[in-house]
Amino acid sequence: MSTTHETHHGKVDAATGVSTTGHEWDGISELNNPLPRWWLWVWYACIVWAVGYWILYPAWPLINSATPGLLGWNSRAAVQTQLADLQALRAESAAKLTNASLEQIEQTPALLTLARAQGRVAFADNCAPCHGAGGGGATGFPNLNDDDWLWGGSLAQIQQTINYGIRSKDSETRTGSMPAFGRDGILQKAEISAVADYVRTLSGMAKPGADFDKGKEVFAANCAACHGDDGKGNQELGAPNLTDGIWLYGSDKATIEAGIVNGRGNEMPAWHTRLDPTTIKALTVYVYSLGGGR
Repeated sequence: MSTTHETHHGKVDAATGVSTTGHEWDGISELNNPLPRWWLWVWYACIVWAVGYWILYPAWPLINSATPGLLGWNSRAAVQTQLADLQALRAESAAKLTNASLEQIEQTPALLTLARAQGRVAFADNCAPCHGAGGGGATGFPNLNDDDWLWGGSLAQIQQTINYGIRSKDSETRTGSMPAFGRDGILQKAEISAVADYVRTLSGMAKPGADFDKGKEVFAANCAACHGDDGKGNQELGAPNLTDGIWLYGSDKATIEAGIVNGRGNEMPAWHTRLDPTTIKALTVYVYSLGGGR
């Protein structure tokens, strides 16, 4: 245990010869070691640099803005400049995509590679939150990797859907929704149960003891107009194929009944007001490449 002795400067630690600050805890005294000279000079340099930053760059907040700084630099303008430089760099390639038709892009390997690359980025930024990063979809959001298309999977049909959306507020949007047969009193509970059982048989799911004859009768009178007599759907109306075993919301009877009772009709936004035509063209080609795309 070290000892201390008094000097005219205060207490000095006998073991180190360093004066103490006068702070003591449980018999342990705090030494008064000065900061290293190099550290102090770095600190002083940081202070000088900070003052210079306050003068040259935006730094001090005002009521509705901030001090602009003598250089007039700001991060927003810097990003805009970088984007402009990037657009200029890509201008030649973008022009080729703009001037080519969707079919020409598909038939030209260089343009196809470019469109898919640009479309992949646009998809990640705009479509992935609903359809998933890989286009696999989720409950209520179509899987874009298969060949099951509600509104058609040709290049022109996909472009139409992206441009104007589904049941959006755009005047050119695709429309068509499933009525609320139960909520609006069109069908009774027993009829809904019977037609749900019948719908499940269309894709090979049967329930013993169900009244399939009644379900078939209800289907013919209320559902066949959109889904077709054979249940294979109608892409012009966005009516899904009920025979392929692919279900947007689920195939259990309770889910099917819920759709019959309350109807179906999700909304997809119109993207032509948010994305430029070239980006939509690239996005169309990319989505087309994900799955069957016919």
